[in-house]
This record gives sequence, C-alpha cells and structure tokens, in this order.
Amino acid sequence: MDKNNLKIAIQGVLGSFHHQVAQQYFGEDIEVAGFNTFEEVAKSVESGNADFAVMAIENSIAGAILPNYDIIDRHDLFVRDECYLPISHNLMALPGQKLEDIKEARSHPMALLQCKVFFAALPAIKLVDDVDTAYVAKVIADSQKKGVAAVASKKAAEFYGLEILASDIQTVKNNFTRFIVLQREKPKQDVIPTKASMKITIHNQKGALAKLLTIMSEHDLDLTKIQSIPVISKPWEYAFFIDTLIGDFSEFKEAIGKIRQSYGEVKIFGEYQNRKE
Repeated sequence: MDKNNLKIAIQGVLGSFHHQVAQQYFGEDIEVAGFNTFEEVAKSVESGNADFAVMAIENSIAGAILPNYDIIDRHDLFVRDECYLPISHNLMALPGQKLEDIKEARSHPMALLQCKVFFAALPAIKLVDDVDTAYVAKVIADSQKKGVAAVASKKAAEFYGLEILASDIQTVKNNFTRFIVLQREKPKQDVIPTKASMKITIHNQKGALAKLLTIMSEHDLDLTKIQSIPVISKPWEYAFFIDTLIGDFSEFKEAIGKIRQSYGEVKIFGEYQNRKE
C-alpha cells in the first residue's frame, strides 16, 4: 500500500486519539479529514471521499461502542486491521491557571467516565459532556476561555498550547482503546488471518444461540466480543456482532459454512491480524 497522499477520515479534530492512531498506522504524511460523528466518517469512506477511516470500537474500561458496529454494517465497510492505543487522559487549561481555578471540565463522555475517581475528589468542578476530547482543547484555545479545562491527550495540549494541570488522571492506568481501520473494498489477504469480525443473524428457533456457540467452540474459535441487537424487520430475531480469534483458518471457514447452512446468516466485516499482545 502506498501511504503517500492518503486521505484518512476520523471522528474528531487534530490532536485527538483518532489522529494519533491514523498517524501511527499510515505515517505522518497523510491528509486527515475530521468529522463530528462516526456516521459522517463512514459515509466519507463509502462515497470514496476518503481512502480509509480510523474508528474506535471498544475500550478496556468502558466496553464496546455498539453503535459503531451498526454503522460499519449499514455502510458496507470492511475491517482492514486493528490497532490498540494506550489511553492517557490529562486535565489541561490555558497557561497560568491552577487546579483550584477550574470550575468546569469538558470532554467526551467516555473520557469523563474513565476519570470518575479523579473528579470525585474535586466536587467543585462541574463535568460537561462534549463531542470530542481534542475538540474541547481547541475551543478553549480559540476562545481563550479561563476557568474551563479539557480532558484530552498530551498531544492535544501540545497542539493547542494548553498547560497540563494533572497528568494520567484515568482511573485504570492500564487503559487501552481498540481502533479499527476501515475501507470500502474487501481487503486482499497477504497472510492468513488470525481474527475476524462479523454479524450473525440467527433463526428464531429454540436453542439457536447455544447451537451457534457450540459450533464455534467445536472449531476452536475463541470469541473476544459478542453483542446482540434485535432485528427490526423480524420480531424476536436477533443479530450478534462477534469478534473471534482464529486458531486454524480452515476450521473457521468450516464453522461459517455450517452456521450459514443451518442456523443463520453471516456477514463478515473483516478477516485480519490480531494485534493484541
């Protein structure tokens, strides 16, 4: 893949965690297109306006971002790869202020959730949900607003000229977010995949889920994620977004064949390399 002159869609602005992952994966010489919502990110790749997208899909503390699985499904995107980023949250504000000067802290709700123990000890600071971590840092810098702090990355502080008042304020220090790299076309497989993401819609019959899980277990598939959503057009039927590790790719293909034949519909979003150490 030629990584020069690529356009990468992300949710958020420059200095965000998505921006960090995009640069780590594709290199510094990329064009980054920031959007307010994940829906807009997906549309940009689907339409061909962006070459790839980087999208957060789950966090080791807060869990899966279930709506993003649905977005990938509706826009028929493929998972090319996954990336894990250690998350460091930092409280930052305009230079020259102290912690006691801060009356309000703004950030993405998931970031604030991950820092709840830190803020529990500072009840005078009001927590306000916002669209993105780095976006808040940008707004504070642009407006020169004092008394308001952002919870964001060290890179955001450097990018927007803010001063860090407290570092690594996340409750769990070993905090990772899993990101996926998305594209419009099905990726070519250069190596045998060791992980897969898919949606399985099982038939409305007694014991269907148990049978599905049994098949996957019998073929040595280790499920790392399973989330259910109702199928709106088919009452009492459910779809499951599943991530699974693949020990033997031939076993994986055989399991998928059996599931399609007897228990439900399978849509594979991607077969790629497991990057979790």
